[in-house]
Amino acid sequence: MSGGDNLDFEIRPNPAPVSDGERAALLANPGFGRVFTDHMVTIRYADGKGWYEPRVEARAPIQLDPAAAVLHYAQEIFEGLKAYTLADGGVAMFRPEMNAARFSQSAQRMAMPVLAADTFLQSLREIISIDQEWIPRSDEGSLYLRPFAYATEVFLGVRPALEYLYLVIASPVGPYFSGGVKPVSVWVSPDFTRAAPGGTGAAKCGGNYAAGLAAQAQAIEHGCEQVVYLDAVRREYVDELGGMNVFFVLDDGSLVTPPLTGTILPGITRDSVIKLARRDGRRVEERAVSFAEWRDGAASGRIREAFACGTAAVITPIGTVRTPDGEFTVADGGSGEVTMGLRKQLVDIQRGRAEDPFGWVHRVL
Repeated sequence: MSGGDNLDFEIRPNPAPVSDGERAALLANPGFGRVFTDHMVTIRYADGKGWYEPRVEARAPIQLDPAAAVLHYAQEIFEGLKAYTLADGGVAMFRPEMNAARFSQSAQRMAMPVLAADTFLQSLREIISIDQEWIPRSDEGSLYLRPFAYATEVFLGVRPALEYLYLVIASPVGPYFSGGVKPVSVWVSPDFTRAAPGGTGAAKCGGNYAAGLAAQAQAIEHGCEQVVYLDAVRREYVDELGGMNVFFVLDDGSLVTPPLTGTILPGITRDSVIKLARRDGRRVEERAVSFAEWRDGAASGRIREAFACGTAAVITPIGTVRTPDGEFTVADGGSGEVTMGLRKQLVDIQRGRAEDPFGWVHRVL
């Protein structure tokens, strides 16, 4: 199931866009994921017909039949990436081709039709272009893009659906964590796991996140911003956080991160951190890290820093680690030099303030 090449988007501007004054007020403090732009992208799919009716239109509620397959069998995938203002006033995306590739991989895992990468990328350019006035100009602000697709066929029966809808919505955002860039506390879940071998851990599908909400609620109850999952087989090795990958900085300056074995999401920020660190001459090892190694390494000083990374939060230091048996801090619980140095390098490339040796920045405007 594939298709979507050479589609021409029909542009239907919103006849009643938000006023300049109201938009300015919303952009003054948008938070994260609560404010949305005037438009959305839609593309339909039908078995035997392929992708059709690509449109940019006014953002509006979607009519959904009560028997739509997504409501019963959770055939749904999504992506998340940002558009940034550059130092010269332009607008760019960061490594969107990686999101296109992961969206395709997620679709295949969830038995959904694959949208061509060119069409995926064009859909992002279309919404950025028409809603460019919504892009925040602050240092920590950006336009968060949410492409997603789900099964719309009306039927009850366990099989891949024959009809789908792809959409892109956009949201101007500030920092992911309300307190800005500062060390977060994490809860190591004793009860829940995120994914098992052979499961959907490497796919970006809503079901993974729904299954993690109870664990996240548990983390919040214990005063933590995020949950850390251990592996489903032995309950011994660190997998990832609820919505981010994790890195450890050792006392020799090298980095360690859990490997991509199919149970954790292949993060684009994760891949970028690895490449930046290796460019700096740091050794980066992808291997299993047990919780005991993390705890004991923090106590001995072998592990000097720990950080989480993802599109939404970029790179965020981990300060306090809590478990049912107690808690510990990594180093002094502050923001480590290596962590913040990598964050600055990454953000400077994203914002056009530093050289882009990898060709990561895709200018749109």
